[in-house]
Amino acid sequence: MSSRIGAKRTLIAGLILIVVFSALAGTSGSISGIIGFRAGWGLGNALFIATSLAVIVSSARGGLGGAIIAYESALGLGIAVGPLLGGLLGDISWRGPFYGVAALMAVALIATIVLVEPQPKPARKTSVADPVKALRHRGLLVMSLTALCYNWGFFTVLGYAPFPMDLSAMRLGLVFTGWGLLVAVFSVFGAPWLQRRLGLARTLYCNLALFAIDVLIIAIFVDSRATLIVATIVAGVFIGVNNTVTTQAVMMVAPVERPVASAAYGFVRFIGGGLAPFAAGKMAEHFNVHVPFAVGAGAIVLGIAVLATGHRDLVRAEREQARLDARAADGDGDAEATEAAESATGSGS
Repeated sequence: MSSRIGAKRTLIAGLILIVVFSALAGTSGSISGIIGFRAGWGLGNALFIATSLAVIVSSARGGLGGAIIAYESALGLGIAVGPLLGGLLGDISWRGPFYGVAALMAVALIATIVLVEPQPKPARKTSVADPVKALRHRGLLVMSLTALCYNWGFFTVLGYAPFPMDLSAMRLGLVFTGWGLLVAVFSVFGAPWLQRRLGLARTLYCNLALFAIDVLIIAIFVDSRATLIVATIVAGVFIGVNNTVTTQAVMMVAPVERPVASAAYGFVRFIGGGLAPFAAGKMAEHFNVHVPFAVGAGAIVLGIAVLATGHRDLVRAEREQARLDARAADGDGDAEATEAAESATGSGS
């Protein structure tokens, strides 16, 4: 869509869908109605998230790395504040969080219309098949499959951990606010610090291994509410690091245009995000509450094994990142941002 109607119009379309369908979810009288409206809401999210990074890249003055940090900063702030606001509204009525989303995104819609400059359309229109064809490139496929496994673990914690916690809406909001604060801090500060000291590849390997251990602790001690809460909050550290580092890695390893690479990566990784919460519920129903988290930890370990098959591509991406960082340090950040923006329209984290 963004290659045909432009990035700004795609953002606006996504925001309109989110406002409409989140408000409709608040008016729903059944679970099936909420699920249906959430699907429309998800389409709006896809249009918005997949385009917003491109707009930030085109506006940034610190190069691609700086643009990603700016993007993750905004994302982290929203993740940190959102659960607390959701808890406050949910304490009033279960419909409150849905109406809250509609109101906040209406503000975002107005801000986008008024403040965001129109972005130039790319020279070539992107085919629907282009992202699937891009997965023939080994580096992109490896990173995408790794992210699928990681997202399986991530969305198992995000989507299913609240059930065994058995907390009120307000207390659950506070737990995930703590989680979100760690996501924000480690997205913006922790990930760059680790990458400078360990490098791209070792940061990814170590971070995924620690995240797998954290999810395994949840699996073993899920009956202990205190342990479950602490381990869930600590997961924000690993999620924050992974969000920033993986986004940079994907943008570097892909030998295709950034919008196509981002679309291919997003398509594969959200398969894990989409299926994991549903599968977690089924596994808990047929086995016990420990099993979904044990499977989630195993999925992350599988992701490490998949990542290792593309180690050479990671090393190449690391060298490319070092080259771009050196250019930015020499004062060429504007040129880099311009170069990135020309190929990034429609890309996303």
